[in-house]
Amino acid sequence: MEHVETYQQARTILQQCDYDVLLTEAVLPDASWLDVLHLARQQPANLEVIVTDPQADARFWAEALNLGAYDVLSQPFYAPEVQRILGNACSRPDYQYRAAV
Repeated sequence: MEHVETYQQARTILQQCDYDVLLTEAVLPDASWLDVLHLARQQPANLEVIVTDPQADARFWAEALNLGAYDVLSQPFYAPEVQRILGNACSRPDYQYRAAV
């Protein structure tokens, strides 16, 4: 698991390692979740994107899923919900625990 704070850092780390899940805030200092989603779609592996947002509502959730995000987590985090969503995103048979946050 890696933690980065900007889109540019995520871009750099995704060039160095393969991940299965990418957890991103909706708004980063240098990009949006949609930019991160496009970056994930450029990766050779099927990278699931989970978006977090303090104002996540049903409309945002529907938009994110329609555009290709795996799921949305509202903040503050509720540990059982985070575990459930990450577990589901990582349930592919070829999954190995590799995540970029």
